[in-house]
Amino acid sequence: MSDWATLVSARREELRLRQRELAALAGVSERFVREVESGKQTVRVDKPMDLLDVLGLELSVVPRTTP
Repeated sequence: MSDWATLVSARREELRLRQRELAALAGVSERFVREVESGKQTVRVDKPMDLLDVLGLELSVVPRTTP
């Protein structure tokens, strides 16, 4: 599971939301929530952003450090 998936799942559980409830609040399908939480890759950014918004999280973009 990716860090993204872990964070979304943990926050949803912290807020005591079921996947179905989060989906309804964010205007996405329950299947989409399951896919995000399982780490499925997606090219759509707007839907994951809707999930983060409902959960009170924000996405940060930082430069990668090269090993």
